[in-house]
Amino acid sequence: MKRTLGTCYYPEHWDEEIWTEDARRMAELGLTWVRIGEFAWSRLEPSPGDLQLDWLDRAIDVLNDAGLSVVLGTPTATPPRWMLDKHPDMIALDADGKPRGFGSRRHYCFSHAGFRAESQRITRIIAERFGHKVAAWQTDNEYGCHDTVISYSDAARLAFQDWLQARYGTVDALNTAWGNVFWSMDYDRFDQIGLPNLTVTEPNPAHAQAFRRFSSDQVVAFNREQVDEIRAHSTAPISHNYMGRVTDFDHFAVGKDLEIATWDSYPLGFLEDRVGASPEHQRAFARQGDPDFQAFHHDLYRAVGRGRWWVMEQQPGPVNWAPHNPAPLPGMVRLWTWEALAHGAEAVCYFRWRQAPFAQEQLHSGLLRPDSAEAPAMLEARQVASEIQNAPDVSIPRADVGLIFDYDADWAWSVQPHGAELSYFGLVLDHYRALRRAGLNVDILSPDTQDFSGYKIVLAPGLMHLTDELRAALAQTEAHVVYGPRTGARDADFKMPVPLPPAIAGLDVTVARLESLRPDSPIPLAGGGAVQGYLEEFETTATPMFTREDGQPIVVTDGNRTYNGGWLDDIGMDRLVAQLCETANITTRTLPNGIRIRRTETEEFWFNHCAEAVKTEIGTLAPASVTRRII
Repeated sequence: MKRTLGTCYYPEHWDEEIWTEDARRMAELGLTWVRIGEFAWSRLEPSPGDLQLDWLDRAIDVLNDAGLSVVLGTPTATPPRWMLDKHPDMIALDADGKPRGFGSRRHYCFSHAGFRAESQRITRIIAERFGHKVAAWQTDNEYGCHDTVISYSDAARLAFQDWLQARYGTVDALNTAWGNVFWSMDYDRFDQIGLPNLTVTEPNPAHAQAFRRFSSDQVVAFNREQVDEIRAHSTAPISHNYMGRVTDFDHFAVGKDLEIATWDSYPLGFLEDRVGASPEHQRAFARQGDPDFQAFHHDLYRAVGRGRWWVMEQQPGPVNWAPHNPAPLPGMVRLWTWEALAHGAEAVCYFRWRQAPFAQEQLHSGLLRPDSAEAPAMLEARQVASEIQNAPDVSIPRADVGLIFDYDADWAWSVQPHGAELSYFGLVLDHYRALRRAGLNVDILSPDTQDFSGYKIVLAPGLMHLTDELRAALAQTEAHVVYGPRTGARDADFKMPVPLPPAIAGLDVTVARLESLRPDSPIPLAGGGAVQGYLEEFETTATPMFTREDGQPIVVTDGNRTYNGGWLDDIGMDRLVAQLCETANITTRTLPNGIRIRRTETEEFWFNHCAEAVKTEIGTLAPASVTRRII
């Protein structure tokens, strides 16, 4: 697989006279891909039925004539103002019942039939017109960004009622599944069932989880409608650009209808508002980004795309939307680009070509300044473009370690976190960090995985509901499987199962009591480290691996099955990974803080995410740098 670069371009923002010059400069830079069109609906159809497509035809021709390949986005993330006049009830409502109105983007409800028909129509129009001229497609833009998956509109309520009837068949079955006898919550008809907001206190968690699943299904259906329209007129591969730590819909389910998964990588933008890092960590990596957050998403979308994935938007400088917006250290744009390529990205596209001098993103950097002079990132992009010319093709080996990520589990933890600071995403990311600190490659795995052949260790933390299929697949694998905490804690309808969890075949563990811990009250482990946030006490005859200082087991093992009943801190996680890898005969390293390694079939990459030089076993690594070695 060849490595390529690209950019995101908005020809509708600029005088047509400069398109040719822009295309020439892109080609001279060494770019291959240019994404366009994803926000252009008002220019494509300024009034209902008034199609103005010629300008987009000319823009595609200009780019193609320069040797550039076009990714065309469907423009459905930005419905024009006239659309609201036509469908005034198409906007989503938030949990307080307030409208998410016009004036920015993503102002629609996935359940609104009228808007979905309009989205299919405009997708059909552009697919018919441009299907033979473009090299790839993008559906919509950043599903879920700005908390736009879950809508409490009337359209969502009616669609949810239909979804429930299809799922449960009878209202009596629903009442039984949800335990609605509690607090006299029984329903007589499906049309009595509202949405799980504006209740006096918390809604039934089964109701809330069902609504999360329904909301995800609506995104999948909306995306599939666009895919079907495109495929009727084009053979080019179709993608969607996911956003970091947006978990309100199942990306694996959307990805099944696409050829390529892409995501939008903003390391500095994410550091404060998505990573969940301490103030000290944020200060240390303020101009570099977290050493593991981007890598986790690279591996996640490699799984979502079944091996084919890109970075569709790569941060090139300060952004405009984070709590604070520092500039990256010199070298970081190159590091971020190579990090994605080392994880198997087919393309890394910089957002954006030229900084906009108007509207909401005018403080968002590009490769060019608004006056078309080069911005600092251009030099680093040019360096990478030169370096990839002589780089070997990418071949990503299967890792020794697999880590399961389940969107349904994330919803369950969100519905019932049991502790203010607890999240499934955070738990999985902590496991991923520990594996990376040990110098390991990691494969993120879908919960639909049925064959774990080739893995020496499979980590399955926090899977509150284990499907029968996944439970059976994990029981059959020869890999060492690490479960917990909260494994199997609920059935498919959010009831506590009996026998009590985790009910893992071949592992005698019964969770007898659980608690969440205050952030200032960790429980020390014998031998170092601590349990933080969440703790289970269990009845077991399995062999203790880790215990509390009072002798109570925290991690127990029996053969190739291990159960971890606590959320371990970094020291505890590092101890657990080291012991598991020693048992599985996996070689680990002890890396300096901020240093990470990634291996392909032919290369080993050393990334220094620190603002200072760091001594390593291969020598002193410069600040904010990547070192490539042929292996």
